[in-house]
Amino acid sequence: MSFFDKILQLDRDLFFLINDKWSNSFFDWLLPYTRDANTWIPLYLFLLIFIPLKHKKKGLLWVLLAVVEGACTDLVSSRLIKENIFRLRPCQDPSLKDHIHVLVQYCPHSSSFTSSHAANHFGFATFLYLTLKEYYGKWTALIFLWAFIICYAQAYVGVHYPLDLVGGAIAGSIIGYIFSWVFNKYLRLKKVTA
Repeated sequence: MSFFDKILQLDRDLFFLINDKWSNSFFDWLLPYTRDANTWIPLYLFLLIFIPLKHKKKGLLWVLLAVVEGACTDLVSSRLIKENIFRLRPCQDPSLKDHIHVLVQYCPHSSSFTSSHAANHFGFATFLYLTLKEYYGKWTALIFLWAFIICYAQAYVGVHYPLDLVGGAIAGSIIGYIFSWVFNKYLRLKKVTA
């Protein structure tokens, strides 16, 4: 067995732990909601309103750059990587279908690598953390827990392997870092006094 095959086998074993061995009825109910973009609309609306209200024009630029960062992350994951590296999703693999828990109504036919959910959420988390930590403190790091839970849910519901999630998280974090560097260098938010 080659090194690459060993990595893929480890990835598959970890997937089965997450999707089967570590499953329970509470997570079966909760985790499909955590990966649904509609669940997080209140958070996005809050940031869309709060940051510009608090930081005025620079806050509007922050929102604009956050949206562009998200679009860029999604394009890199969905168009650049997925269209050049095809990997069958666990929920589409005929050899696995009868052995896994698929907890979503629809299993996409697109490539499993990389997870666009992971790329998008880790990209946004990195951007948010690196641009806001100076103003809102260490609590902004909790955004990474949010991104991790969404990624974990992707394996839990049966649509991604852990390696897809790690690849997406790395790609997203790099893009989020680049956008936050640009923002902090040229547009940095001003500290607002109470």
